[in-house]
Amino acid sequence: MTFEIAFVLFVVLGMLVCLIKEIARPDFIVFFALAALIISGVLTPADALRGFSNEGMLTVALLFIVAGAVKQSGVLNQIISSSLGSGRSPRRSLLQMMFPMAGLSAFLNNTPIVVMFTPVVRKWCIEKNIPPSKFLIPLSYATIFGGTLTLIGTSTNLVIHGFMLEQGLDGFSMFQLAIVALPAGFIGIIYMTIIGYKLLPERKTSKQSFEESSREYLAEAYVEPNSPLIGKTIEAAGLRNLNGLYLIELMRRGERIASVPSYIKLNENDKLIFTGVLSTIVDLQNIKGLRVSTGTNLKLEDLQNGSAKLVEAVVSHQSSLVQKTVKETKFRSKYGAGVVAVHRNDERINNKVGDINLKPGDTLLLLTNKDFENRWSSSRDFYLISPIKEADVIDPRKSIIAMVTLLSMILLAAFNILPMFKSALLAVIVLFLTKTITFVGARKYIQFDVLLLIACAIGVGIALEQTGAASLIASYFIKISKGAGIIGAIIVVYLLTTIFTEIITNNAAAVLMVPISLAIANQLSVDPMAFFVAIAIAASASFATPIGYQCNLIVYGPGGYRFSDYLKIGIPLNIMYLIVTVVIVYFVWVI
Repeated sequence: MTFEIAFVLFVVLGMLVCLIKEIARPDFIVFFALAALIISGVLTPADALRGFSNEGMLTVALLFIVAGAVKQSGVLNQIISSSLGSGRSPRRSLLQMMFPMAGLSAFLNNTPIVVMFTPVVRKWCIEKNIPPSKFLIPLSYATIFGGTLTLIGTSTNLVIHGFMLEQGLDGFSMFQLAIVALPAGFIGIIYMTIIGYKLLPERKTSKQSFEESSREYLAEAYVEPNSPLIGKTIEAAGLRNLNGLYLIELMRRGERIASVPSYIKLNENDKLIFTGVLSTIVDLQNIKGLRVSTGTNLKLEDLQNGSAKLVEAVVSHQSSLVQKTVKETKFRSKYGAGVVAVHRNDERINNKVGDINLKPGDTLLLLTNKDFENRWSSSRDFYLISPIKEADVIDPRKSIIAMVTLLSMILLAAFNILPMFKSALLAVIVLFLTKTITFVGARKYIQFDVLLLIACAIGVGIALEQTGAASLIASYFIKISKGAGIIGAIIVVYLLTTIFTEIITNNAAAVLMVPISLAIANQLSVDPMAFFVAIAIAASASFATPIGYQCNLIVYGPGGYRFSDYLKIGIPLNIMYLIVTVVIVYFVWVI
């Protein structure tokens, strides 16, 4: 084993450990791994930066803009509303929801689809007296099923496609993956309708839990006449760093001030709303000139009016909030919102809000001002789970242009009139020229963290290939699966990709496995397409945990799910996908 191989394996192993332990954002971790390979001289700068000009990565960037234009037009909002039905038969409604969701995610980024439709589906379930927990995991799974149907269904497919083109191989055609994904997805939907529906729990949503227990964590206090606090700022009055309590709102003469700044001065009869551990309310009672209302009947909805609004947000994997306390994030000053409560693993965390260490998947109940959603709807720190605004539901002109452009892009690529990259580039130009989307609007839909992760991961993959590390790993895999032959090798590759997807990210998993699989295919003299298809399916078929795929993470808190719910429902689905994929891949690309 050469120094280069040993160093690459050391860097990749360290990168995997850091990704699993979530010590930083995934894109930063992969970036530092690539930087280590450049500084050590294992990779030249030219080779390391090939990922930033990779056709697959650039296509992903363009498709973010196309999907953003379709979302912004409002046309998607009409689809789910008409698909759920009357609710008289929940299983029929589930079926009616899953098929169109899978269809949409075959051509659009599934993350915004899940973000958009989670509040719509949840509201519909509550109106029909159906537990939302029966529908939200199926919503996530349906978009995963659909994402594997086409070349553009998910960024992972395009990353693998880009690697294949760089190797001088034919990439995926538009519907090539559907050979496996269509029967697998159909079986998945039937499984979720018949068996999965029974296994899904009947739970309250995070917001319902918040509302029902609001008396346990909301307290009111009033500034008394002639109080020594009058004229003092919130900070000077000692109301900012209370033990176990967090000031979220101030009410003054009919005006509500959410996310109360430290410099606000107190007036007579000001009403202060606190959240947190109410067993520490004695700290409030000890403040002279402050009258605490005990036995309050204050409800969450009482905090809202025209200027103050309650919003739910799910902390993302890429969030800068992860591994920090609410206080350390300076949430109030940074986002202009107060954290009322935090929900994790189907339970509200009963600590002082400011001291809670945030993790991916945590659901935050926020008290915000009226422009919060407009400012932070595309934040990489969290996914906003809030109802669609009726005022801007649909723009007929933009919706027609966006849908015609999307369809034209798909047809141009499907009939090989233009490569996928050029089709997407042409679509973006049309959207800009017709002002269906602006440059400023497009920028907020581009997920730069995803692009950085893909570009850097491609560089790491190139290092695996060029140093011979991929061939070395491939020879070990072949030895492991020797008794089972080519089928055994495909199963090993599929399982490893699935495991990596569940514990790191799907794009990183795919990029690591692709060069190794190419080396396996070359050593076995097999069409590498067999392994590339298996990787594409395995990297997306993440059903067993809420952390492996961002769609599962988005519905985790809002659905009131526990980690075990995903294991119970997802493991059988993972096994089904493995069997279907291996059988079809073997008969189509090996025999």
